[in-house]
Amino acid sequence: MKWVTREKARVDRIACPWLIRKFVDRDAEFLYVPREHVMEVAKKQGATPFDIPGAELYHYEENGKDFVSFDAIIQKYKLTDPALLELAKIVRVADGGSGKEVEAAGLEAAATGFRMMAKDDFENQRLQFPLYDALYTYCKWKVEEKGKLEHTGP
Repeated sequence: MKWVTREKARVDRIACPWLIRKFVDRDAEFLYVPREHVMEVAKKQGATPFDIPGAELYHYEENGKDFVSFDAIIQKYKLTDPALLELAKIVRVADGGSGKEVEAAGLEAAATGFRMMAKDDFENQRLQFPLYDALYTYCKWKVEEKGKLEHTGP
């Protein structure tokens, strides 16, 4: 399946392809195009647009709280992995949202650096995917540790 988004990706537009490849579509093909061509390319290529106004998989608000495209994909595909939901909090804050996830500052800085280093969005994606693998592993550990603390109690 093809997926299309805006070029010059940083946080959400790299996190989403990682999420899609890991949990939705292992054979996904991604297209990065200028903002003004995303919907046109989606129609011509039969691709699913994401992280662009007007797309189903875009930022949204629910109960007064802002969510990003990463959240929209989690919601649409009914992904319930607790570590993935923990990672979503980090992505949401790193992409400009509000929250207390301190890891988000590091993700935002690293994502910006990778975008500056990469020659194009495909190299950026290739460079950043291991970062998301590591953050997901960290989130699994964080969820497990929290579960241990809840079971032992005070």
